[in-house]
Amino acid sequence: MRTTVRRHLGKVVAGTAIAVTATAVMIGITLPGTAGADDTGGGKGGAKGAQSAGQAAGQQQGDAAGDVPPGVVQEAPAEGAKGRGRDPLTDDEIARVEKIALNRQQLAAGKDVDGGRGPQRLGVDLAEPEADEVDDPAAPRRAEASFYDYKDDTLLTRTVNLDTGKVEATGAQRGVQPPLSAAEQTEAARLLIADPLGAGLKADFKDATGKELTSPDQLRLASMVYRAVPGAEPAVLDKCGEHRCVRLLPKVKNGPWIDARSLVVDLSTRKVARLAG
Repeated sequence: MRTTVRRHLGKVVAGTAIAVTATAVMIGITLPGTAGADDTGGGKGGAKGAQSAGQAAGQQQGDAAGDVPPGVVQEAPAEGAKGRGRDPLTDDEIARVEKIALNRQQLAAGKDVDGGRGPQRLGVDLAEPEADEVDDPAAPRRAEASFYDYKDDTLLTRTVNLDTGKVEATGAQRGVQPPLSAAEQTEAARLLIADPLGAGLKADFKDATGKELTSPDQLRLASMVYRAVPGAEPAVLDKCGEHRCVRLLPKVKNGPWIDARSLVVDLSTRKVARLAG
């Protein structure tokens, strides 16, 4: 049985449900359990192993009787450069859309999460067809690329026609905060580890592993966007929502979750703050 340890940030959590405050109002979320991709053996895995063993035994008996032909494992078909219709975007399509979506001027003017050139890439998704194209098998295939420009806290969107290679629609919105990318989560963890307020996180990590926490690579990260109600939190967090702010849900690799719900990282200002209460 895993152990729940109460210290430092509050507790190291192993597979329990945590209610996390997303704004000044409590919003309940449940952290995934540790019995997932990091765990081996037991539970469903054991049942699956037993089932596989039984199937293997049955096949051997059938082979001996000459009733069952040898099994053949077929490789998955190679992914083509272009999809069709509503097929998921291929890797080649995603790379092409990212190149088409931003021109040189936009790349030079924007800023990503760690201050580098160009806005932060968030993702590329298959775009919905136009209303008059829903039942048209020959409708153009489009993709929507989204970026976050940390220079002025703006969400940028570009809709690219994959048939013509042209940008058909653009958008720029402020105060819109989509889920964070992996790069943004990593940068938030790096800022937290380097900040004095990250001392509790590092202490909990050492309690769980016996090792020093020095890099985000030592953690598995999940996150949620944080929006503030002005006056309800420390003043440094008043612009969260206009700024890109995040609450991290860190997990020791092959180990427990660490409760860091009281800490918020403002990626726009690169500051860390602790919630009141």
